[in-house]
Amino acid sequence: MKKTLIAAALLAGFAGAAQAETSVTLYGIVDLGVGYQKIKGGPGDFDGSKFGLVSGNQNGSRWGLRGTEDLGGGTRAVFTLESGFEANNGRSAQGSRLFGRQSTVGLANDAWGQLDFGRQTNIGSKYFGSIDPFGAGFGQANIGAGMSALNTVRYDNMIQYQTPSYSGFQVGAGYSFNTGNGATSPNSFRTNENQRAITAGIRYANGPLNVAASYDQLNQISSAVEDEKVRSWNVGGSYDFEIVKLALAYGQTRNGIFGGQGLSPFSSSDSLGIPAAFGGGYRSTEGGFRANSWMVGATAPIGGASKLFGSWQRVDPRGNDSLTGDDEKMNIYSLGYTYDLSKRTNLYAYGSYAQDYAFVDGLKSTVGVVGVRHRF
Repeated sequence: MKKTLIAAALLAGFAGAAQAETSVTLYGIVDLGVGYQKIKGGPGDFDGSKFGLVSGNQNGSRWGLRGTEDLGGGTRAVFTLESGFEANNGRSAQGSRLFGRQSTVGLANDAWGQLDFGRQTNIGSKYFGSIDPFGAGFGQANIGAGMSALNTVRYDNMIQYQTPSYSGFQVGAGYSFNTGNGATSPNSFRTNENQRAITAGIRYANGPLNVAASYDQLNQISSAVEDEKVRSWNVGGSYDFEIVKLALAYGQTRNGIFGGQGLSPFSSSDSLGIPAAFGGGYRSTEGGFRANSWMVGATAPIGGASKLFGSWQRVDPRGNDSLTGDDEKMNIYSLGYTYDLSKRTNLYAYGSYAQDYAFVDGLKSTVGVVGVRHRF
């Protein structure tokens, strides 16, 4: 009897140890609201609007699996599989990919950092989300409207490394062998017939101060008509004075637009003749195009459960009318509000107004959305 009890205790101990060494977590976000967008003006004096349910406003709706295994010596095997979906109709997002938001496996260590392989966001999108008052969300209001390389840009076939945080400093870099963009030749045997990407960045986040800089470059396929390298660099920061957090960012883009998540809540701008980067994700390779971008923002807590935030963005395009329409300066004015019902559930509302939207003279875009977000 004693031997049986001892064996049972040992087995329970081994099971507990195995459970402590390996873990898999199911997580997700369901974000759904009621939205309105009106686009008016521009060539032909266009006038159209849309009203209805909109998924993924504050954050894209998703579910995911995140796992880790202790390999000893402080090193862990890690993986993340994250699937985006439209909560209003249940369809898969990111081009109907099963794990379109992220699909990575790698190694991590608190001493030397983390190395990931697979589909994931570029470094700039990771480092600037905490600087943007809109948290790189809220469609037309997010920082990616003016600085497209920060608009949750994802690359397939990526090797990405990030250091640990050393007294607030962190550095990251990545290389994609094939970004997965539809304009490339993903089935081509030759390396230079695949669109490749370089992404890098550095940030310092310690106490109230948060600053970051990033660089992205797309190397076009050798058979492309326009083989210019698309480049973007951005720098920005925020400082939390407790009663208000102020944010400022500046960036330059050359030879194209980096496409990430759609900036229209309905992702329908393509049908209006607006450059696709403003209605859904794509990457342009128009030689000669360049743009300078600015963002000024602020966030103010209201009590313990809510906050008010806003930003002004300005984009000054130059050099290629076929991409930018009329080369007009685009200004975007946005205001948002969130109220926490609990630690995992909140209500939100935001409005955004863009002048010379998509750089088209006289074109205006007005967006308003209210909704609820639940995290699990």
